[in-house]
Amino acid sequence: MGLPRIPRYPMPAAEELPANRVSWTVDPARAVLLVHDLQNHFLDAYRADVAPVPELLGNVAALASAARAAGIPVVYSAQLGGQSPADRGLQQDFWGPGIPDDPRATAIAETVAPEPGDTVLTKWKYSAFVRTELDRMLREQGRDQLVITGVYAHIGVQATACDAWMRDVQAFVVADAVADFGPAEHRGALAWVAGRCGMVATAETVLGMLGAATATATGAGAAVGASVVGELEGVGGK
Repeated sequence: MGLPRIPRYPMPAAEELPANRVSWTVDPARAVLLVHDLQNHFLDAYRADVAPVPELLGNVAALASAARAAGIPVVYSAQLGGQSPADRGLQQDFWGPGIPDDPRATAIAETVAPEPGDTVLTKWKYSAFVRTELDRMLREQGRDQLVITGVYAHIGVQATACDAWMRDVQAFVVADAVADFGPAEHRGALAWVAGRCGMVATAETVLGMLGAATATATGAGAAVGASVVGELEGVGGK
């Protein structure tokens, strides 16, 4: 009932991405970056030293750094540990008790952890909008774009992108800054978002939109990713 053990798989390359129905551009004055559920509990389903984890964390770190430099708010979603069945609701039926009441499990991966000035929202359901302040924050700050990174692509990331569309918020899902249960789920989520509710782009493309791509996102991701392999060595056992 819980999370699967996730085998290694490659991040999708730019040439593999689905065709977008829209041609939106990330605007620093309109955008918010969401780091979705990158808690150790969810990363434990992967091996830390093989794809897609180093690329995932490297690209998220590069995007968060660029967002802060561009004045884009960085928002994190994080689920509570030790939730009661009442708090879990129907998630209990599908995924069991969720994150244990353990500080390491609930913590966001250190390499992409929040910095002063960032916002952390307690997340309750698939969509990061449900029972959180995300929508209010966007409206109060006059922002109508959400750049989404994190896990898992075909669950919370996809649900959040769809929820954004229903609120007239432009969702950008960063193809190589999200990860999933495997390549089929990952690529399926990207195809669904591109065809139904948002825009799919690589980290390099988004960094370019922000004017922050002094190196390719692949290079940035690899460099940062290499530094986190030692830090996350051993992550993956359940």
